[in-house]
Order: sequence, then C-alpha cells, then structure tokens
Amino acid sequence: MHVQEWLETVPAVAVYALVGLVIGLESLGIPLPGEIILVSSALLASQHGEIDPVVLGASATAGAIIGDSIGYAIGRKGGRPMLAWLGHKFPKHFSEGHIATAERSFEKWGMWAVFFGRFVALLRIFAGPLAGVLRMPYWKFLIANVLGGIVWAGGTTAVIYYVGIVAESWLKRFSWLGLVAAVLVGLTSMLVIKRKAKKAGQNLEAAEAQVP
Repeated sequence: MHVQEWLETVPAVAVYALVGLVIGLESLGIPLPGEIILVSSALLASQHGEIDPVVLGASATAGAIIGDSIGYAIGRKGGRPMLAWLGHKFPKHFSEGHIATAERSFEKWGMWAVFFGRFVALLRIFAGPLAGVLRMPYWKFLIANVLGGIVWAGGTTAVIYYVGIVAESWLKRFSWLGLVAAVLVGLTSMLVIKRKAKKAGQNLEAAEAQVP
C-alpha cells in the first residue's frame, strides 16, 4: 500500500507520533525513510483538515532534534567501535567510504555539517552519532541541531503543505495536469537544495585532495 494511502487509515494523533518517531530514529542513526513519511504526511494534511500542519511540523522538528541528540550521546559514549558495529549491521549506509566522507565533511564544515546535513540523506543519518564520536562541543552541536531541525522539518512541511493546497486548487481547474505540475515544483525545490549541498561537499573534497 502507498505510504499516503496507509496514513489516511490512521488517526491524526498517530500520524504526528509516527512522523516524530520515524524521523527521530533516522536522526539517531537508523536508516529509515523519514523524508518520505514527512512529505506524504504534509501532502495528506493539505487534503484533510483533520491533520494540523503546524502540529505536524512541530512533531517532525521535535523528532529530528531529539533523535539527533540521542545519536550524539550514543556516538560520544560508543566511539569508533560503534561505527564499526553499524558498518557491519548496515553496510549500505555505514561503509568505510561513507564514514570517511562524512568525517571529512565534519572536519571541514564543523557546525554547518550538522545544519546542512539535514538536507542530505547520508549526513542526516550520520550527523548525530558522528558528532558525538568526533566529540564536537555539545553547545555547538545543539545550536546547529535545533536550527537545522527547524529549517528542514518545518520548512519541508510548509513547502509540501502549500504545494498540496495549490495542487488541489489546480486539480479542480485542470484535472491531473495541475497536480503533476504542482508536485514537480515542490520536488524541484527540494532537489535544488540537496544538489547545492551535495555540490558544496564535492567541492570541499576536491579542494582537500589537492592539498599536499
């Protein structure tokens, strides 16, 4: 069953809780489709008055901040052996190459790696635990974590919600053509942000490789 269709079958409170839980677990370091759940829920909120987009965005933000904080604590306590264990359990996401790339990003960007990591799937999973392993000062991590969680979770909810509102209005006028166009606008805006973040990371890696 499609994610959005399944979400339509559960109460609004359950949707809030599910969004917060999935995003929290993803931020903690467990590879889960947090962004897919958030986008599907925001679209659902735009079509059904029972789901409050403000509460939804707050739930997503809380899950992101709390999950990252727990991941930081686990990483700080577990250290590199924990990364090795994650690499054994989730080789697709926590391979040595992925860990090395994420670590270079942290060394170059510092707090910004936590902030912009929200918009990149790989760093979103790594940010909390890796910040703890690298012993980033907690106050720096907390500032970047809170701001990143608000901008990513709140911003994504707002953008997708209003895209859904526009899509519904266009749908009444132009049938499926309006829906497709509106969804494409929303997806394009998200992809542009991700592409910029990814390009910035590649530029930093290239610059680092040129240093003797």
